Amino acid sequence: MPQAFRAILELDRNELQEGRRLHFYAKGDVIPLVSQGVWQVCQGLVQLSTVCQNGEEVWLGWAEPSTFFGQWCSLLQSYQATALSDVHLIWFSLAEINASPRLAQIVLPQMVRRMRQTEALLAISGHRRVEDRLQQLLLLMKREIGEPVAEGTRLRVRLTHQNFANAIGTTRVTVTRLLSKLKSEGAISIDRDRHIILNDSFKNIADW
Repeated sequence: MPQAFRAILELDRNELQEGRRLHFYAKGDVIPLVSQGVWQVCQGLVQLSTVCQNGEEVWLGWAEPSTFFGQWCSLLQSYQATALSDVHLIWFSLAEINASPRLAQIVLPQMVRRMRQTEALLAISGHRRVEDRLQQLLLLMKREIGEPVAEGTRLRVRLTHQNFANAIGTTRVTVTRLLSKLKSEGAISIDRDRHIILNDSFKNIADW
């Protein structure tokens, strides 16, 4: 996320959160969704997904600090939010949003950003080779939830191989094999907290 945009969101977040109750959900918790309001992430990362009729989970994106999400934002009957880390959330009712031009002004660009993220994931799913899908997903995550470190860019949240598999429509075993290959090539590394670091050489990968 561009630093200027991040700074604006930080100001908006501080303004909106003042005096509001924080709701805590632990990593792995399914967050309840109600159609008459939205959550805003204060801390942590939330995975947004849907479940197909065959039971397969499909990623729709994720919500990071300052981002709004909720059932109201989707036409899908099966819409699920899961805490990828410990998260703190605050709740806004639709009545509040409709009554406050300032709040509506803050929510709108967030909704657009979430839509763009979902479109990016849809475009990734169109790649025929699973190797390309994983590479493009990592590049998207680098942009959306990455933070600079000495070695390159660190993904701020620790994701499981199954998380990656759900995001790109493959198996956990395949993701494990591909990540091991990237690691052996020096394109990625793993820090002591088991977070993935995309090393500077990652963007220079051509073919696997």
